[in-house]
Amino acid sequence: MSPTPVSPPIAPAPTPQATAPAAAPAAGPAGQPAPERDRKAEHIRLALEQRMQLGANYFDDYHFEHAALPEIDFDAIDPGVDFLGKRLAAPLLISSMTGGTAAAALINRNLAAGAERCGIAVGLGSQRKALEDPGKADTFQVREVAPSVPLLANLGAVQLNYGLGIRECLQAVEMIGADALILHLNPLQEAIQPEGQRDFAGLLPKIGEIARALPVPVIAKEIGCGVSAATARALAGQGIRIVDTAGVGGTSWARIEGERAGDLDLGEVFAGWGIPTPLSIQQVRSVGGLTVIASGGLRNGLDVAKALALGADLAGMAFPFLQPATESPERVVEKVQRIVLELKICMFCLGVKTVAELRHAKLRKGS
Repeated sequence: MSPTPVSPPIAPAPTPQATAPAAAPAAGPAGQPAPERDRKAEHIRLALEQRMQLGANYFDDYHFEHAALPEIDFDAIDPGVDFLGKRLAAPLLISSMTGGTAAAALINRNLAAGAERCGIAVGLGSQRKALEDPGKADTFQVREVAPSVPLLANLGAVQLNYGLGIRECLQAVEMIGADALILHLNPLQEAIQPEGQRDFAGLLPKIGEIARALPVPVIAKEIGCGVSAATARALAGQGIRIVDTAGVGGTSWARIEGERAGDLDLGEVFAGWGIPTPLSIQQVRSVGGLTVIASGGLRNGLDVAKALALGADLAGMAFPFLQPATESPERVVEKVQRIVLELKICMFCLGVKTVAELRHAKLRKGS
């Protein structure tokens, strides 16, 4: 097991402008309740802000051994992999981001259309809103623009302690024609979030019950604090076969929820809490029988290559695709193509033609 990486300094969040959102909406007229906040819309707006990024790339601690004489033809490189019974053109997943609000419908549709054109997998944000209000379901229903690629449904695991069960999980899958269901694990976010659901007691056997009952695989995924070997082992013991690391290094949900709660100091205290993604990959990989999705701070094709060499089967990214998805499917396609080009250049300079070969490339930690 590799030792815990020496972390580069975490960039503090810049001082917010005076226009930063307040912790709570303004009170309504006298005697009237305050208007309900649109949590999902706030998440989209804040996630687009650079100050909500951690500011540390843990993949920079790792370096490949360059092959000055690669002895391969660049055009012979094939980065394709199999995932959920389907062939992907590249080992990429557009990670779950949003849903349940007006802006999310366009974002999800653009992400899905871009994924289809590029032959990669795509996940959706939590569908809880659509289960509570069926009128929100259309913000997630993207199968018509992504008919052939793996599509991942998504619910919060903690919601299994708040009334959701097998029936609702099946509804989430059927709502979008999903190939798998993500159950996301987000204790830190829930602890800071103003509306947070904090009862995580007894979730493990409930996750196992869902995994055994659904007709599609269940993916256990953190959202930015990483998965340890112990947690991965416990999940595997309950029948989970796919784990998404979502480690420390990318978007800081502590900062986002601290901003929403009007407590920036609390968000900053926990901005870098958790397991850096490269270490989480290695820890989850140490548990046998798991498909490992690496996410959390991957920003380019070189990061993808390093994640695969560290033991991942697939690489997930969210933030790099969010701004393009607010514009068009074409911008999403351009971003995917750029990442794939970077990955292939890395593979070329290592002298490897396939992802299977890349997993055996020499990767050292340190300068």
